[in-house]
Amino acid sequence: MANVFNFLHQRFAIALILFAVILGLWGGFQFLTRRQVSGGFRSGYLLMIALTAVQGLAGILIFALGLRPREILHIVYGIFAIAFLPGVYFYAARGTKLREAFLMPFACWIVAIAYGRGFLTGA
Repeated sequence: MANVFNFLHQRFAIALILFAVILGLWGGFQFLTRRQVSGGFRSGYLLMIALTAVQGLAGILIFALGLRPREILHIVYGIFAIAFLPGVYFYAARGTKLREAFLMPFACWIVAIAYGRGFLTGA
């Protein structure tokens, strides 16, 4: 049973990496063309936060079932992503539209790297 959840956790990690890169490209284009972030981008960003939380819960379940990551850094990357994304969202929303258009796509690139490192340090 744990192996099934582990397989899904790994595949979902790949999907999150791709999702973060797509959002990073989309938001980066909006920033470079001096546009504020669109409602669609903002919704995608919030969806990424929710999916990161689901991925974290799946990781906790796998851990509870007895499987452990190769390195403890795997857990640190997950905690970082779930703390960093909402933090950037709320911080960027309080500033100018241009700051929001810069910070949110930049955060996508940062967590894409964290997701990738998490993938490499996993089971």
